[in-house]
Amino acid sequence: MNRVLTMLAGLALVQAFVILFQGKFLAQAIVHAWARKPMAGLWPFIWAFAAAFALRQAITWLRNAMAEHAARRTAGDMQQQLLQHLFALGPATVADEGTGNLVTMALDGIPETQNYIELILNKILNMAIIPWVLLIYIAMQHWLAGLMLLLMFPVIILFMIILGYAARDQSEQQYAGFQLMSNHFIDSLRGLKTLQLMGVSKQYADNVYAVSENYRKQTMSVLRIAMLSSFAMDFFATLSIAVVAVFLGIDLLNGKVPLYPAMVSLILAPEYFMPIREFGSDYHATLNGKNALSAILAVLAKPVAQPSQTGLTVGPWTAESTLSVNQLDFRYGDRQAISDVSLTLHGPQKVAIIGASGSGKSTLLNLLGGFLQPEAGTPFTLNGTALPHLAEPAWQAHLSYIPQTPYIFAASIDANVRFYQPTASAAAVTRAVAAAGLADWVAELPDGLATRIGEGGRGISGGQAQRIALARTLLDEKRDVWLFDEPTAHLDIETEAALKETLVPLFANRLVLFATHRLHWLNEMDWVIVVQAGRIVAQGTPTDLAANSAAYQELVHKMRGEFDEVAE
Repeated sequence: MNRVLTMLAGLALVQAFVILFQGKFLAQAIVHAWARKPMAGLWPFIWAFAAAFALRQAITWLRNAMAEHAARRTAGDMQQQLLQHLFALGPATVADEGTGNLVTMALDGIPETQNYIELILNKILNMAIIPWVLLIYIAMQHWLAGLMLLLMFPVIILFMIILGYAARDQSEQQYAGFQLMSNHFIDSLRGLKTLQLMGVSKQYADNVYAVSENYRKQTMSVLRIAMLSSFAMDFFATLSIAVVAVFLGIDLLNGKVPLYPAMVSLILAPEYFMPIREFGSDYHATLNGKNALSAILAVLAKPVAQPSQTGLTVGPWTAESTLSVNQLDFRYGDRQAISDVSLTLHGPQKVAIIGASGSGKSTLLNLLGGFLQPEAGTPFTLNGTALPHLAEPAWQAHLSYIPQTPYIFAASIDANVRFYQPTASAAAVTRAVAAAGLADWVAELPDGLATRIGEGGRGISGGQAQRIALARTLLDEKRDVWLFDEPTAHLDIETEAALKETLVPLFANRLVLFATHRLHWLNEMDWVIVVQAGRIVAQGTPTDLAANSAAYQELVHKMRGEFDEVAE
């Protein structure tokens, strides 16, 4: 970027002299014509003016192309850094910032940032270089014109700063409203079925309308200030040029100044103010990009948990492998989410984590995956090594995580399966697709694995989306610790039963942690952990808990009751 800035600054300096010569040749042509000299002597000035004009346009095109390339590359790198950083930060940051906000930031905020960088790079350099080259030449021709232009420049800057602060404040409120509207939109889509089931979808629609209407009003406030700012800059720039023209005209009539100095000063005066006018106009046009850039940098500044054990190695998960948790606590701000949790996982096991909604199942799963980290202590012991958290690359290299709704990209089935392993062989993809139970479906498609899928899984069922996510996991055969966060919550019974037939045989020789509220999965589990209000209130085999645990029996009764109510 420093190299690009140096080249752009050099081109801006060259362009300043080209603009100067453009004005100089035009003034000389006018003076020549005014003096009624032969037409043959006018052509050199006309051709010189045309050459300067063409060179100015060529330099402008080259600078814009360089700035666009640099901005696109910077924005692309920033998007990659943002996605990698969000992955490292884990779901806690997503929950804190809002899914809609982060999706908007990564998809819409990056192009806005690119536009901001592209425009501002050249405009700042223009304002810093071009006016002063022209001012020096104007002052050499007519010192009073140069002095008046110099005195008006800080006045325009002052008004631009005052209105810029007002526009910035309004724009920040607008961007906050945009983030809020994005989160509301995503939340409404996620909970649409629940809202319809509870009969409050119309009421929530009014809430969405209120949020969007507030965003519209904030946008109009920004536009009003932007228009006022543009008017103020144009007014003072025009007034300054008019004052210069009046004084030059008076001196010209009184014979105090020749025609050429007056003419060239008057021609170059608008060019003197042009960079600051363009900067002010583009400043307001790119405020969204500036706010998006600030939001992205704020996310990138969030600290990522660092490995606590340099050189920690974790071998394949075998019968001798153990993970112990002792007195684990975790808070979301002021809310205690996990309290005094202790458990031990050893060898290949199928472990169910059950509890009511909001009981802490997902939080516990994220802590075990290293996506969340306790604030203090060393509650984890992995194969005899005490650890303050599990955000350890050696541990996470064994993990596969399948959420409720895995994201499907607008790409082919093959590309979606290869998402984590882009260099996997065709044979490995075929094996993973077959193991995930997709082979028959893929065989029926005219283009097979090359069939394209819509963004977010449009065009395929929820069960097929889950199987694609499973195929992604199976493609990396080294991962032997699987985390499932209610992967069948949004599937119908028939689809879930079909997926279950595929999944259960694949659980062999792996550590499987399965957060669920579907009771029929418990029959497939070796161990069940019952979570209530962030605490483990019971754990054991399904048979033992069914016979001896009141907490388990009560939870099962409630889950069956809730299911019956929904079914009715």
